[in-house]
Amino acid sequence: METTKLSSKGQIVLPKSLRDARKWRAGMEFSVTEAGDGLLLRPLQSFAPTRIEDVAGCLPYRGKPKTVAQMKKAIALEVKKRRDRGRY
Repeated sequence: METTKLSSKGQIVLPKSLRDARKWRAGMEFSVTEAGDGLLLRPLQSFAPTRIEDVAGCLPYRGKPKTVAQMKKAIALEVKKRRDRGRY
């Protein structure tokens, strides 16, 4: 059994051996549930990694395909418009 302390900021450090055993890393989010006389931590499920190949073409497009240069030009134009309106 390992022990830890509650800090003045309400933080608890989980022992390294327990984090390593469960592959819990910094930044992970957990749900916290009351369970009898204790608390239950469950890691929240994050989205599965997505590749561009998995989603490319999922929305219909009618028209001639755009080149990368055309897309970059359109993005730059929109950024300029938003800056001119004071949004960025």
